Amino acid sequence: MSPKATTERSQKLLRELPSVDRLLKLPVVIELVAEYGRTLTVEALRHTLETNRAAILNGASYVPMNAMLAEATREWLATLLSPTLHPVINATGVIIHTNLGRAPLSDAARKAVEAVGGSYSTLEYDLSQGERGSRSLHAEALLTRLTGAEAALVVNNNAAAVLLLLTALCQDKEVIISRGQLVEIGGGFRIPDVLAQSGARLVEVGTTNRTHLYDYEQAITENTAAIMVAHYSNYKVIGFTSEPSLAELSHLAHQHHLPLFYDQGSGALLDVTPYGLTPEPTVLDGLAAGCDLVAFSGDKLLGGPQAGIICGRGDLVTQLKRHPLARAVRADKLCLAGLAATLTHYLTNTATTAVPVWRMIARPAADIRSEADTWAARLQEQGIQAQVSDGRSTVGGGSLPGTSLPTWLVAIDHQSVSALAEQLRLHEPAIVARVQDNRLLIDPRTVLVHQAEPLLQAVIRAAAQQLAVG
Repeated sequence: MSPKATTERSQKLLRELPSVDRLLKLPVVIELVAEYGRTLTVEALRHTLETNRAAILNGASYVPMNAMLAEATREWLATLLSPTLHPVINATGVIIHTNLGRAPLSDAARKAVEAVGGSYSTLEYDLSQGERGSRSLHAEALLTRLTGAEAALVVNNNAAAVLLLLTALCQDKEVIISRGQLVEIGGGFRIPDVLAQSGARLVEVGTTNRTHLYDYEQAITENTAAIMVAHYSNYKVIGFTSEPSLAELSHLAHQHHLPLFYDQGSGALLDVTPYGLTPEPTVLDGLAAGCDLVAFSGDKLLGGPQAGIICGRGDLVTQLKRHPLARAVRADKLCLAGLAATLTHYLTNTATTAVPVWRMIARPAADIRSEADTWAARLQEQGIQAQVSDGRSTVGGGSLPGTSLPTWLVAIDHQSVSALAEQLRLHEPAIVARVQDNRLLIDPRTVLVHQAEPLLQAVIRAAAQQLAVG
C-alpha cells in the first residue's frame, strides 16, 4: 500500500472513532460514571481514545468496537484507583521485615486502631473537664510506668525523635559522638546528616573501632550541649574494639552538667537472651545507666505501630513538647491508639503471646518443625515436591544484626522456581518467600496463624498453573 493510501486509511479510521459524548451514552459507560464519577470517567475515555488514535497512526487496521473501548476504559479506571498498599503473607523468616511493613500489630492493637479510626475520639479532648486536652497523655502514662522515666513523648518515627531532641536541645551547639557510631540505616538515614539538619555541630571522637572515655572528656568545651550514643542496631563492630559504657558516659556527662542522649533504636523492652539471641540492651537498661533521654522505635522489637518514642527527664521532655518542630512530627490518633494497646501487653506480661513479633521470637523450634511437616505433607499430597529442612530465621528491621534463630523450612522444588515465586507475589493476598539454591523456601515462623491455609491453597494453585503452562 502506497504512503498516500496508508494515510487515507488512517484518516478514515480516525474519523470512525466515536466521540466522548457518544461513549458516555452507552449503558456500560453510564455505570462507570455512577461508580467512578463523571470527571474521572471522561478522563479515562479520552485516554482510551487517544491510545487508539496513536495505534491507528502507527498502522492499526481497525477501530475497536464500542464495547471494547468501554472495557479498556474500565480497566484504566480500575488500575488507576487500585491500592498500591496490599497485605502480604511474610513467609521469608525475617520477623521485622522493613520492606513488608515491619511489625504486624496484635489483635488488641488492630481493634484499638479500628475503633479510633472509625469514629471521633478523645485525641485532644478531656471528657471530665469538657475542654481541650493533650494528645501526649494517651501513651505517656503507660511509657513512664513501663520504663520508670519521668516523662515521655511520641512522634511519628525514631528519625524524627532524634531530630527533635537535637534541634530543641542542641541547636547551634556541639554534640559529642564516637566515630564508630556515625551510622547510616535504611532509607539513607545518617546520624551526621540529622545532626547537621538539627543545627547542632558534630564533634567526632575516637576511631571507628576504639573510643575511650578520655576522648569524650577532652572534647568537652563551653559550647558542648550534650553527649550522644547511637546503638549498633543494624551492624556490628568486632575484633579489636573498645568503648565506654553508658554508665561511664553518664557519669562523665553529669560531672560536666551535660545530658546524655541515647538513640537505642530497636525499642527492646524485654530480654532476648532466653530465646537464644545475642544480648540486646533494652530501653530500661539505658535509663538505668543514667541516660537523660532515650529514643527508640515503636515498630521494631516493641512490636507496635510506626512511632518514635522519647523517654527520660521531665524537664527535657517538656522542652521537646514545647518546640515548634514537635507539632510537625507528632503522632496521629491511629498510631497512639495502636501504641497504647501494644504497651498494655507489656504491662500485663502478655507480650510474648500477644505481640506477633515476640510470639515469633519465642516460638519453639519444635512447634515450627511440626507445622512444617504438616505443610509439606499437604503439598506432597498434591504432587508438589516439598521437603522439610532446617534453616535460620532472622529478627531483621535493623535489630540484632548477625544473629538468627533456628527454624524449619518447607523447601519446594519446581521446574521454574522464579516463576512460582512471582506468581505467589502477585497472588491476593501477596505471598513473599525466599528463593535459594533454586528452591522456594517457606518459613512458618513468620506466617500468622490465620494465614496458613490461604498460603497453602495459593501454593497448590500456583504450582498447578505453572505445571499447566509448562
